[in-house]
Amino acid sequence: MIHAAAARRGNVYLRLTATISIAVILHVFIGMKWVWAWAAVYTVAQLFELWLFRKLKAAPERFLTGWRAWSLAIMPAITSIIFGALALPLFASHQRFAPTLGGMLLAGALLNVIVVNVSLRSATLAAAIPHVVYLLIAPFIGRAANPDAPLANALWFGVLLLIVSVTVAARTLEAALKAEEAAKAEAERRRHEAEEAVAAKSAFVAMISHELRTPISAILAGAARLHSEVPEASAKVHAQLIADAGGMMRTLLNDLLDFSRLEAGRMAVERAPYDLRQALADTLRLWRPEVQKKGLRLRIEGAAGLPRWVAGDSLRLRQVLNNLLSNAIKFTERGEIVVTLAAHRQGEGWTLEIGVVDTGRGIEPEALPRLFTPFDQLTAEVVRRHGGSGLGLVISRELARLMGGDITVASEGLGRGARLRLTVRVDETQAPPVAASAASIAGTRVLVVDDHVVNRRAVELVLQTFGVTPVLAESGERALELLGAGAFDVVLMDVYMPGLGGRETTRILRGEPGPNRDAPVIAVTASSTPKDWDACRAAGMDAHVAKPIDPAQLHAALVDVLSNPPARTAAA
Repeated sequence: MIHAAAARRGNVYLRLTATISIAVILHVFIGMKWVWAWAAVYTVAQLFELWLFRKLKAAPERFLTGWRAWSLAIMPAITSIIFGALALPLFASHQRFAPTLGGMLLAGALLNVIVVNVSLRSATLAAAIPHVVYLLIAPFIGRAANPDAPLANALWFGVLLLIVSVTVAARTLEAALKAEEAAKAEAERRRHEAEEAVAAKSAFVAMISHELRTPISAILAGAARLHSEVPEASAKVHAQLIADAGGMMRTLLNDLLDFSRLEAGRMAVERAPYDLRQALADTLRLWRPEVQKKGLRLRIEGAAGLPRWVAGDSLRLRQVLNNLLSNAIKFTERGEIVVTLAAHRQGEGWTLEIGVVDTGRGIEPEALPRLFTPFDQLTAEVVRRHGGSGLGLVISRELARLMGGDITVASEGLGRGARLRLTVRVDETQAPPVAASAASIAGTRVLVVDDHVVNRRAVELVLQTFGVTPVLAESGERALELLGAGAFDVVLMDVYMPGLGGRETTRILRGEPGPNRDAPVIAVTASSTPKDWDACRAAGMDAHVAKPIDPAQLHAALVDVLSNPPARTAAA
């Protein structure tokens, strides 16, 4: 009833406009002055129905009882009786075409009833029956008004044909609406299934990433320790090979995680001050040995015209630029790679434009649309020679769009190189205050909590290079025992552990008195999304580092929490 009333409510102004138009036409062309009384009665009925609907919308539970509910139920029939009554004098009129106008009036009213009230069959019947009755009366009136007209008897056929046609139209419309509802329900079901599939895939990727990061952490930490300790040159080469392989595994894993986050809409970019010139110079400097090893030339243009301090996401900008440079070097056998840098003032910020032009193999015009297709390599030869996941450019373009820009690619064909153009939006800002030099963390008392022995050993190897000999705990329960027995400067806490997880352990630590109640806790996790970090912070953790452990990131986190102890107002 509410749905039908809403449909009629949306049609009321059209009906009132039609009523006034009919009254004007009949008054002017037929001289029916009394038609204004009919129009006034019909308008009052429409306004009363409008008032009923507004009351219903304000309080539907209280309104659908008593006389208001009955009034709302019978109003379609009442308005049809009033509106269709005008057809009777038209059928009885001797004015030329007046009966035709009466028939058109009832036919139009019937179609309007079917369209507006089709969602509720009782409302459709209530509004349609008066018009049908008027149509059945019309042949009698026509015969009485024109007793000598043979065609008056044919009105029966016209009336019956009209009623049948409208009935068929009503059934067809009802079936179409049911099919539409079924299609919507199916689409909603498929959308729900797709969302569940995405959630399941995200959970699977998170689980796999957590499991893969554990051995990768051990590979990288062990290779770094081996490289620094063994004196033989051949052993160092082997250690470097292990480190390079581990780095490749980490890159592929990061690509998969970034793509999963982008697909799920969970990727975010930050707006923090950084030295744009220094960030780009550091990134380009890293690639010079690789360029020289292939006998290529790397040329930089336009660096002097860049602003110095900007606000944006330096890490993601360098990630995208690294990917563009990697592709250019990978597919260029001879010649040079030119990086053009430019910044255009836009409002209170800048649009940074970076072009990477190579003299490599180029791209076929028909292959350009596939360049940003996930997991798609252009040719089988590319897969055999260079490998890769086929995600680099896809991730780079999505990151560029998150930073307010885009990536476009142009190539004139095979053997004629390619040009990739990256645009990024950055804000103008001032240089941040210079931070004081961090004290050495050698000798710091650190508790490492992780359920996996390989992970504990990997973190221990990294900490030993900083002059730190950590205490190891294999579970949250064991960690609470150690934390209750002696003071620690920092706790490195794995987030996901069987039994007592890292967040639960931290909540217990913050909620109970003890020597480490206010000790800084750094979350160590493979899930480094903003949502995960918010959950860690809510549990009482103070910082986080991602697996596999990056020694520089871990050192920076330790220095930060030791130099700037977090202030606590209450237990988490």
